[in-house]
Amino acid sequence: MDFAQARQNMVVSQINPQSVTDRALLSALSEIPRERFVPAAQKELAYMDKEISLGISATDGQERRMMMPVILAQLIDLAQIKPTDLVLVIGCASGYSAAVIAKLADSVVALESNESLAAQANDTLVDLGIDNAAVVTGPLHEGYKSEAPYDVIFVDGAASNLDDALISQLNEGGRLVVVLSQDGAGKAHFIYKKGGIAADRIGFDANAPELPGFQKEIPFSF
Repeated sequence: MDFAQARQNMVVSQINPQSVTDRALLSALSEIPRERFVPAAQKELAYMDKEISLGISATDGQERRMMMPVILAQLIDLAQIKPTDLVLVIGCASGYSAAVIAKLADSVVALESNESLAAQANDTLVDLGIDNAAVVTGPLHEGYKSEAPYDVIFVDGAASNLDDALISQLNEGGRLVVVLSQDGAGKAHFIYKKGGIAADRIGFDANAPELPGFQKEIPFSF
């Protein structure tokens, strides 16, 4: 399979029609080999407009899946990532979102609760020479306080609830993007912190794989 051609086709036929026009993001999507981040048996599915299973976690028994490329691209675009930004990626899984975002930001902290996926993500990022992204492990809903505050928090998946701790880890002027899902319907949210207060707006309709740790009732208020 010609993965390079499939990558270009993904950008042209899936991403561009959704009004994703940021040149740096389109360039990153055109460069990062998504096939390196999927299981070997599914490499030929890497550029299809579908979620891809990464297997069942031995820790919590939950299946982890990669977002559809178009949803990922739209969510990254919504985050308005700048070259000077420090970004926390929550639920980086095999590392694809962290690799793409690392092309846009100054540095990336990629948080993953599944140690096997975290090791895979780290190895792939190193192999690709992406040296401004560091993979760390821990509960996803808690974020990663030791490297806070962040300019952007990117939640790589869907959540039914958010912890206030995540908002507290945003810098002044920081942005958090997430797909919030209720009753099977999801919407991408853009949360902006100004004057210590978080304001929320809805970006677009979206469905994404649910992340572990966000299903429980965690109080969240703006």
